[in-house]
Amino acid sequence: MVSQGLKGESDCMKKRQKQSEREREKGCTLGRRWDFSKFIMDLSPGVLILCSLLCTVAGQAPVISAVPRAATVRQGESVSFRCQVGSGAQPIQLEWKRANNQALPENAKTGPDGSVLTIANTRPGNQGQYRCVAVNSAGRSTATVVLNVKHAPKVRLTPAGPLRVRLGDSVSVECRATGRPRPTMMWKRQGSTLQLVTTETNDVNTIQWAAVRPEDSGVYICQAENNEGVTEVKVEIIVEGGLGAPVATVNPVEITAVEGNAVTIECQASGSPPPVITWSKLRAPLPWKHTVAGGVLTLTSVGRQDSGQYICNATNIHGYSEAYSQMEVETPPYATCLPDQVRLQPGDSLRLQCLAHGSHPIHFAWSRVGRASMPPGAETTKDGRLLIAHVRLSDGGTYKCVATNHIGSSEAVAKVIVKGEITFMFGQFKFHQNN
Repeated sequence: MVSQGLKGESDCMKKRQKQSEREREKGCTLGRRWDFSKFIMDLSPGVLILCSLLCTVAGQAPVISAVPRAATVRQGESVSFRCQVGSGAQPIQLEWKRANNQALPENAKTGPDGSVLTIANTRPGNQGQYRCVAVNSAGRSTATVVLNVKHAPKVRLTPAGPLRVRLGDSVSVECRATGRPRPTMMWKRQGSTLQLVTTETNDVNTIQWAAVRPEDSGVYICQAENNEGVTEVKVEIIVEGGLGAPVATVNPVEITAVEGNAVTIECQASGSPPPVITWSKLRAPLPWKHTVAGGVLTLTSVGRQDSGQYICNATNIHGYSEAYSQMEVETPPYATCLPDQVRLQPGDSLRLQCLAHGSHPIHFAWSRVGRASMPPGAETTKDGRLLIAHVRLSDGGTYKCVATNHIGSSEAVAKVIVKGEITFMFGQFKFHQNN
């Protein structure tokens, strides 16, 4: 009985011992969990934010921006856009594309890392949107920029002409102009200052006739203008048929002649009865050296004063018709030097001006007669000046200016005299003599 009691007590103690060990292990585990939580709670807010950012960036798609967001340049200028990475998982690949996913133009280049897009010698076709595309392991993002290219107007006529129409027909010609800034458009008739009535919608200006008449025959000009320039396109309208009304045409419509040459302009006119053809010049009499035979106007040895508009007028009992020919007479240069002779002392400054009239552009070139090169320190300018800041005795001589244009050339000379005192020694004696 005693032994059984002792055994029972021993078993009870063992159970309590195992239970105590389990409680101690449980308490240790709870302690460890409490210690880690306490560690997290003891961290500063800045460290927690940094940990959060690092975890976020490690799996973040690129965040980018592009500067400038928009740029406006003149045609022929260069422009650059930069793609900037704000954040995102590395590595990040950058690439520039057109917004419509077309390839970049041939005059566009990107930097080694793909961040900079440069478009050199811009053209109107370069205008539009460009996108920077950034790609990493977490995704992709884009940034868009806009390029505007300022350029002189481009004009297109529909139909282009020449237009041959029947008397009484309805006629319309559309003038379409593009440019930046947006151009203003107007129609005018060659040889007339009267304002024409037209209609304009968006970028199209239309001239129209409900029923053309013989006097509507002529050359009409669509002019488009913006801050970058003026562009003109012409169309000839020829009214044919009807009740024998005359219709006149000239050939050529535009002439560029060289001074001294002969010029022939032919006028043809249809109509019944056959019209009478006469010639005149706008706001001036015909040159005195001219002949008219069978509608052909011949000008002999034209001069610069003969430039202008020549008008063929065809008339019969049913009306009249006019046709126009514009002539420009180009002349070779005629050069002069101012002054053509100059006297200087050593140390004085020399200034010579070469002048020339004639068709532009005119180019000037200076040389020294009888010498292979100009004196040291001599300077020339594009507008025909010769400058020597401090002349020497050896700079005296004859200088020649040659003025040249696409027609010919002309020469003019100027004589430069440099007078000074010459000092020489003879033994112990010094002598002075003017040269």
